[in-house]
Amino acid sequence: MLPLLPAVLPVSLIILIGFIAGRTLPLDNQTVSKITLYVLSPALVFDSLYRTTLSLKSTQDLLIAFALTSCTTYLLVWVINKIGKLTPSLQKGLIATTIFSNNGNIGLPVANFAFGAAGLERAVLYMIGSSILMFCFGPAILKGKGLDYSTRLILKLPLFWSILAAVGLRLLSFKFPFQIDLAIQELGQAAIPVALVLLGMQLSHTQFELRIKEIFAAMLRLLVAPLIAYFIGLNLHLESLNLQILVLQSAMPTAVNSLVLVTEFGGDANFVARSIVTSTVMSFVTLPLVLWLLSIYI
Repeated sequence: MLPLLPAVLPVSLIILIGFIAGRTLPLDNQTVSKITLYVLSPALVFDSLYRTTLSLKSTQDLLIAFALTSCTTYLLVWVINKIGKLTPSLQKGLIATTIFSNNGNIGLPVANFAFGAAGLERAVLYMIGSSILMFCFGPAILKGKGLDYSTRLILKLPLFWSILAAVGLRLLSFKFPFQIDLAIQELGQAAIPVALVLLGMQLSHTQFELRIKEIFAAMLRLLVAPLIAYFIGLNLHLESLNLQILVLQSAMPTAVNSLVLVTEFGGDANFVARSIVTSTVMSFVTLPLVLWLLSIYI
């Protein structure tokens, strides 16, 4: 287990720094969040897609595996909701905490520390698929509104346009003059540490309570979802690194943005907030376990 510490400890340290900053400095979480969402993350996605060396087949295989994993996980939660006869508010909350993972704030740095640049490329691709799921289909799932409403929402996000721009410029083999692409790269490199600091700041203001519902939701997110991803990846015959990233990203804790979506479009916000904290804390135990299993079985 000790060889896995370099992949987890740097992430933990940055989150701890954010936690201390959140407790001791008069920082505005919303401002840092907006900078991350509207400036740094789009720059990271653009730079990664613009420079990616992934083949079309590898990209296609990973996105298909992500889509099948998400659909299977959603169906499992749907069955649990029906069998458990949960309230509509709690049903929406459980859906949000299970299918939306924190594959950006935590997933990208862990993939980077564990598998290097090649792993980060694939982790960014996973994050793009996850972002489309969260911001396109998430509102439709939670609010019950149609695809037209969800499409208008995603068109407002810089992330969508950064994807189109990167793909278009790559297809045209466009080269930036005066090393402008290096400025975009620098912005993108800031996304990971700033996002981790933000997560620590958010955790510093969230009350942590261990309850059965939240632990159950965290187990679905941290253990059941990656298990589903593993079997789907095996059946799709993914290459080794693609399968490792698929499972690792599927093992991430609940996304912080789940709370934003539930607050905006419906669901038990208190349950989701507690589940985010619970799954994040538990992930410091489960992620090293998942990395260890990946090193053995894949």
